[in-house]
Amino acid sequence: MDAEGVGGEGETPVRRRGQGELEARVLSVLGGASEPVTAAWVLERLDAGLSYSTVITILTRLHAKQAVSRTGRGRPVLWEPVANEAGLAALRMRRLLDKQSDRDAVLSSFVSVLSSHDEELLRTLLADSGPDAPGTTPDRPER
Repeated sequence: MDAEGVGGEGETPVRRRGQGELEARVLSVLGGASEPVTAAWVLERLDAGLSYSTVITILTRLHAKQAVSRTGRGRPVLWEPVANEAGLAALRMRRLLDKQSDRDAVLSSFVSVLSSHDEELLRTLLADSGPDAPGTTPDRPER
């Protein structure tokens, strides 16, 4: 092995994909579909040199994260997005928050590091989704 621990002399190290990069690409492909599609359809459009089993694994992980839905019993299984890339990031953030014992401290810390633009956007979004907003239900009683 060479000094970098990857490949031999003269070989270019293979770049590891960032966490969630493939999931985001799969969601993007699914988002371009006009109806639920098969994993083979997704694979054809990814153009990433992936195997069919890798695509199935990614779709299954997205399904576990509730970012995609799966229809059909038996074959073929059809997939469609429930969340886009932003929705997937929001799901990740929510899962991280759910794991914390002191949610108030985590949220306070998060808000304290936002840019002024992001803070204003968050205030607007919260105001728009207040208790009287259509389709909302409070998670806990008001204090």
